[in-house]
Amino acid sequence: MLDAEPDMEVVGEATDGDRAVSLARSLKPDVILLDLVMPGKEGAQAIREIKRDNPEARILVLTGFDTDDQVFPAIEAGASGYLLKDSSPLELRRAVREVYEGKTALHPNIALKLVQKLNHASDLKPTEEPLTPREMEVLTLVARGLTNQEIGDELWISENTVGAHVSNILAKLHLANRTQAALYAVQKGLVKPATETASPPAADT
Repeated sequence: MLDAEPDMEVVGEATDGDRAVSLARSLKPDVILLDLVMPGKEGAQAIREIKRDNPEARILVLTGFDTDDQVFPAIEAGASGYLLKDSSPLELRRAVREVYEGKTALHPNIALKLVQKLNHASDLKPTEEPLTPREMEVLTLVARGLTNQEIGDELWISENTVGAHVSNILAKLHLANRTQAALYAVQKGLVKPATETASPPAADT
């Protein structure tokens, strides 16, 4: 299905977690579509190793499991998106494109789980150094799913400057990635959860 898309090409397929890590290292695909329960290396460990080799790797989880012990380790390991296998072909294609663009793609059930976890988190360390007004602006736009380039265009600053702001935000808030930053912004009321604001999906053209 993905190979049939004019802007997508499947460059490799792996039958287990170890092979997935090896192929990710050698092929360096734009987007890695990964299951969690696999022979050999399990999903969260594979994500950690892929991200260790290539911190810029964009990983979209596609799995049938939505239990806490699967969802949270995958997000914490650095997954950029999390879809369930009941997602439609349209949702899958859209998620691949969103992850490629640097956005976060979450199944509504997973987004709700993560928001609830943050709302009840007791171990989220308060920042000792408050965010600057500019960092607050950047965080809000990250939570709305904008890429660094789009944030730069919005705020009239360079993409590199946006990247520096995002790094500072993650360091100050003790967060691992953009997904966690977006959910932090939801928890703090900077933006509404996607499940509250999502508009009907656009036609697939």
